[in-house]
Amino acid sequence: MSRTINADRIDSVLRDAVDRGAVPHVAAIAADADGVFYEGGAGVRIAGESDDQVGTSTQFRIMSMTKMVATTAALQQKERGELDFDAPVEEYCPEFADVKVLEGFDGDTPILRNPASKATVHQLVTHTSGLAYWFWNADLVKYEAATGIPNVVPGSADAFKAPLVADPGTRYVYGINTDWLGKVVESVAGTTLDNVIRDGITGPLGMDDTMFRLDEARTANAVTVHVKGDDGAWTSAGEILNQEPDWWAGGHGLYSTPKDYIRFERALLRGGELDGTRILKEATVDAAFSNQIGDLDFPAEIPTADPPITDTMYAGPGNKWGYGLLLNMSDVPGRRRAGSGAWAGLFNTHFFIDRTTGICASIYTNSLPFITRDDAWKLYGDFEEALYASL
Repeated sequence: MSRTINADRIDSVLRDAVDRGAVPHVAAIAADADGVFYEGGAGVRIAGESDDQVGTSTQFRIMSMTKMVATTAALQQKERGELDFDAPVEEYCPEFADVKVLEGFDGDTPILRNPASKATVHQLVTHTSGLAYWFWNADLVKYEAATGIPNVVPGSADAFKAPLVADPGTRYVYGINTDWLGKVVESVAGTTLDNVIRDGITGPLGMDDTMFRLDEARTANAVTVHVKGDDGAWTSAGEILNQEPDWWAGGHGLYSTPKDYIRFERALLRGGELDGTRILKEATVDAAFSNQIGDLDFPAEIPTADPPITDTMYAGPGNKWGYGLLLNMSDVPGRRRAGSGAWAGLFNTHFFIDRTTGICASIYTNSLPFITRDDAWKLYGDFEEALYASL
């Protein structure tokens, strides 16, 4: 390991979170440019069904932590001159020209109109195209109920019929942008996203446990998604992701292990290179950690529209978005420094890369709802504070 720390405090944070029922299980890992310096875990893979303790080699559904991987694939194409971020999305995916803006409802009937401008690839990368997720947009919840168009999680291609909820470039709206970006990447590459990511990112970085579909052995090493029963105890909800989806979801489709994903984080921490393998140019990584949404802001608060799926997100003021990364523009006392890049996954996984301090870390469970303020969200902060206090 690259540095000596007091791991006991971090271990106790993980154990306490499981013991008090904040999460069903948890694994965490931290590293610097030289290697991993903390690994820990607590709890069992499947509550009530397994005695297997989770750790940094356990498989998790990383959900929206997939986004930075898919974004990296797009950035690689941009570097090679194959993908123009300023081009309209429809130049690569002609069907995007059919996407309308949801302006409201006449009773239960959606009112749709043409967007004021054509969404660009850059706007997909930065979540400024106007595309949304249902769980943070009540109008989209109503639209899906009225039309029967599914959200992206079931893996049906019909999910791409969902409308915009704002005109492109007018505000930050977190949504299915990276699923569309994955289709753009496929169009450029002439092959499916799983091949692009394997050949350009996970393969070169030796991330052999990161993939869109697990084999039998890896499935036996995976946690399941957990929810709380009426008695407050965690119970397994089984497999939620479609194992035969219509497309490989750049927004949420990957499984990984903490040991695998930290290699990707370290490559970004090191300016795009790890163990002699370069996946991005240093200037591209710098751009990823730079404000790419101009005067727009990441919302300080995003109210939940589906409480069983997610709590309200309380990000606080002053955050921006880079390429695939949430950027805090000020130091967080006792935690990450200004300019750090981070994101999370719907089943309560989270990573951050602090290039100023020179560390990266991630923490994993698979449970719902997402970022409950006194449970998973609190655990993220407790872990980070314990980590920085140990440095």
